Amino acid sequence: MSFAAETKRELATIYDESRECRVAELSALIRMNGTINLSNQKVILEVQTENAAIARKIFTLIKDVFEVSAEIMVRKKMRLRKNNIYVVRLLNDVEQVLRDLRIVETGFVFSPRIDLALIKETLCKRAYLRGAFLAGGSINNPDSGSYHLEISASYQEHAEDLTKLANYFKLNAKWNERKKGYFIYLKEGEKISDFLSVVGAHQALLKFEDVRIVRDIRNSVNRIVNCEKANLKKISDTGVRQSENIRLIDREIGLRNLPVRLQEIAELRLQYPESSLQELGELVPSGKISKSGVNHRLRKLDEIAGKLRGDVDDEQTTGNI
Repeated sequence: MSFAAETKRELATIYDESRECRVAELSALIRMNGTINLSNQKVILEVQTENAAIARKIFTLIKDVFEVSAEIMVRKKMRLRKNNIYVVRLLNDVEQVLRDLRIVETGFVFSPRIDLALIKETLCKRAYLRGAFLAGGSINNPDSGSYHLEISASYQEHAEDLTKLANYFKLNAKWNERKKGYFIYLKEGEKISDFLSVVGAHQALLKFEDVRIVRDIRNSVNRIVNCEKANLKKISDTGVRQSENIRLIDREIGLRNLPVRLQEIAELRLQYPESSLQELGELVPSGKISKSGVNHRLRKLDEIAGKLRGDVDDEQTTGNI
């Protein structure tokens, strides 16, 4: 079972005590998955889903909230996919139910916006988001290497309202358009964790966070290792360059003709070409010196070598040794 399916199965088991919150969740489910049909001059509401747990939840919510009769039908999907389609049907009081859910207004006029009366309370906001995710949501498996959660919407107004609703909880949600409708999405791992917490998917949240923490630790270790490799490469390259400069000085004028301090550090660099400045400073025969002191003397040697090659002016070699 996919991570998205596990998350929806968990959410399908949540039933709010508050009738207002159940209404909000049911409104999202029916708005996004419901269709209205006419049969023998009678209005029928059908809500379709491929998830049996979601179908049971819709059926239970309709009966609990409105105390009307409903039925569940199972249809076989044709062609390549073999999943069942579960259809919750409401045969009576359809207009009244849709009006109470704030999906239609008087005269069966469809309203694409989320009625603010549905989501006055914070718990009802959470319930609406839960219903929207159950109806049209998806989430990448955190093991896949990318974080992505989205909820589809048929209308731009609904996508805008879902985005505002998500951002009430500071989830940094955004919406966009695709060929068939619209969708809101979250890309940040931390915000997806927050979303799972908001809608009540606590088991999914724990699993998501476990994977995210392991990935973050692994990435941190890789960054540290890469930095260490880069530093070692830099130290090695610098040591090789300095050693070449010192050999040039030795050939041209001889190291013994240098001041004692420069002679000491030059001989140490030739002996330990891959050592760090701190390590060299601890090996100076006349007494330990700081990294900056070692660096200062090695720069003097570089300047002398540059002068011998003709690429450094005399003025650049002046200063204390």
